[in-house]
Amino acid sequence: MPSRTYHLRSAMLALAVLSGCASGPSTPLNNDVPVEQRFAQWVSNFRETARAAGIDEVTLNSALDGVQLRQRAVEADRAQPEFTRTLWDYLDAVVSPQRVAMGQQKLQELRLETEAATTRHGVPGPILMAVWGIESNYGTNYGDVPVIDALATLGFEGRREAWARGELLAALKILQQGDIDRARMIGSWAGAMGQTQFMPSSYLAYAVDADGDGRRDIWGSMADVLASTANYLAKSGWRADEPWGLEVQLPAGFDPARADPSVLQSSAQWAAEGVKAMGDAPWPTLADASILLPAGARGPAFIVGRNYRTILRYNNSTSYALTVCLLAQRIGGGPGVQAPWPVDLRALSRGDMIALQTALNQRGFDSGAPDGQMGPATRKALRAFQRSVGLPEDGYPTADLLRRLQQGQ
Repeated sequence: MPSRTYHLRSAMLALAVLSGCASGPSTPLNNDVPVEQRFAQWVSNFRETARAAGIDEVTLNSALDGVQLRQRAVEADRAQPEFTRTLWDYLDAVVSPQRVAMGQQKLQELRLETEAATTRHGVPGPILMAVWGIESNYGTNYGDVPVIDALATLGFEGRREAWARGELLAALKILQQGDIDRARMIGSWAGAMGQTQFMPSSYLAYAVDADGDGRRDIWGSMADVLASTANYLAKSGWRADEPWGLEVQLPAGFDPARADPSVLQSSAQWAAEGVKAMGDAPWPTLADASILLPAGARGPAFIVGRNYRTILRYNNSTSYALTVCLLAQRIGGGPGVQAPWPVDLRALSRGDMIALQTALNQRGFDSGAPDGQMGPATRKALRAFQRSVGLPEDGYPTADLLRRLQQGQ
């Protein structure tokens, strides 16, 4: 996928149908055989599964006869980067003046297509521009790997075989329907396709033929790209009558432990507690809102609603979802983030995170098996540790907290 972390999109209905045919165990492969022969054997086994699922011989031959093992996909799938970037560094790179200006320009150039998608699906144009801009830099980089090759490689590699087989079967179904030919079905090493990077199962569930040519072309038709992206978000829960959220000022004494996705209440209730809009922005009307502290208690604060959570369905990453929202805000003429970021803090490496999780477990704060990922269990454990030593319970991992844990402070 061009310039972002891997997206595991969920089109559950479509994928359930597909994986019912594809999730069974494949024929065991002999590891003493050269890798090219084992890959060919895997493809032959999968061909039988696809044939039983209703894929015709013409499609099977055109898609699989020339399929290639892509070592790059295996390496990328197995890679676990040691170092990460802070959110503010990521925002500086992604929500750049150039990308904002290009989004505004594209919004004008594609006004008719964007307005049609917004009218039909209720998703604002700046949000669509932001997703497009982040996913492929406005169509300039959406990958160059044949999707069939990428998914066959990942299925053969075996770490997530059932998932890859289901997505590969979905890709064959797309080819059989005639929406795209194999040569033009390109995308990322992970099999995400087109200008806004749909997985094949998501394509089957959400792609739209907006230009009326009989094909759902998310590679070359901007009407289809924008309508399909809007349909994905709309079907995932987007509310046309709500904004995504807003940067806010928190009242003195606000308990950062309440800045948690599980603490949901209306924006009116948050306002009654003293939460205010930053600057002169109008207060949003949100039915189910939470407070987000993406850089901990020292960084900016946001009130976010259902539409923010809908973007998490597109990519389940806080950094991604907030960046989409903030880029859209800038494209629409709004401000950037106004409160300062805690730029003196450094991002913890994967090794640091494993050490932090290990130390939390050793101190009796259960963070689960150390994996280097900042998930809900680690955040809960970190908050419990912060509470035990009288620190603000924001659950934000820092080098100082790691030092305190390791030194028994």
